[in-house]
Amino acid sequence: MKVELIENKSAFKEFEKVSSNIYRNNLYYRGTESSVEKMLLNSKSAFQKHAKILKFIVRDGNDLVARFALIQDFKLKNYVQVSYFEAQKGLGDIFSVIKNEIYKYFPDAKNVVVGLNAHLNYGAGILLNRFDEVPLFGLPYNPDYYADYFKDLTPRKMVTYRFGMDAYSAWAQTYNAGKIDGLTLRFMNKQKIKEESAIYTQLNNLSFQKHPFWANRDDAEDLELFYPFRFLLDDENLVFAEVKGKPVGFFLWYPDFNELVSTHRDLNILDVIKHRMGKLTKTYRFTEIGIVPEYQGTSVAMAMLNKALPIMHERNYETCEGGFIFEENLASIALVKRMMKRSYGYEPEPYRQFAVFETKL
Repeated sequence: MKVELIENKSAFKEFEKVSSNIYRNNLYYRGTESSVEKMLLNSKSAFQKHAKILKFIVRDGNDLVARFALIQDFKLKNYVQVSYFEAQKGLGDIFSVIKNEIYKYFPDAKNVVVGLNAHLNYGAGILLNRFDEVPLFGLPYNPDYYADYFKDLTPRKMVTYRFGMDAYSAWAQTYNAGKIDGLTLRFMNKQKIKEESAIYTQLNNLSFQKHPFWANRDDAEDLELFYPFRFLLDDENLVFAEVKGKPVGFFLWYPDFNELVSTHRDLNILDVIKHRMGKLTKTYRFTEIGIVPEYQGTSVAMAMLNKALPIMHERNYETCEGGFIFEENLASIALVKRMMKRSYGYEPEPYRQFAVFETKL
């Protein structure tokens, strides 16, 4: 196998071609994350101002058989990330091929993480189960053999939980955890998206300092990330909690936009029109909840969830899937299990499972 460094925009088409070849006959793959991928890898994105990004394709003779990006975020400088990995089946020890490029271009690297795509906010994880289902919008999807390529590395697993809205909704409306003096709740204002995105970034950085693989964000990065989806998101998709006017938490959720697409393509203007004309999805994604340390473990979380609940009723969502939680994040898993046990009378089992893979060099 021969590895080639991709150094110009025209060659990026070959990088993309690897993916299209792999998923050509796959009924479940959706290409709705491609706009984020292009933003990061094929342009001068805000993230690139503090990162080194190299893109590679792998050939076996004349055949394109694999691709990957090597990323070092200088805010997470102890790691080289193997990102946007795609590969045909049966390539043998592909990780040794990747390591050779790490040694060549990042000679001081000490740690490698496979499956982290530049930052947790852009996507992370190699799918470990449910390969015969269309992925939820924003969650990774890949063939069932990918994890085998990294079986000798240490997995850091993540899970989601999926549940119906009926019993949860009935319980949530009766839940009373006590009031917090000065607590107010509001939806974002898209007309002030720059200011609102900056608050979101601030709360991310305050809330996730102890989260695995966290690196602080810049305002410009999150604003850039919201941009491709600005016509699909509503004010109600981002809830802010404030105490005496000071932001202390946020809850981000959105419809499963993959339900708008039935092929491998990315979202387009026709999907926006369908969405705005009333084509509703059956599922929404509980994407992210962040609370500053001093209010973690309080009723702020449920207050934000209940703020959005009437909108979810109005849009007749049947199912929620959320979490994407690292297994060692016991507090978040306990919260989900506690909510579900009180709603349904039993603790839920994880629905989708993912992993990033670590090793030392």
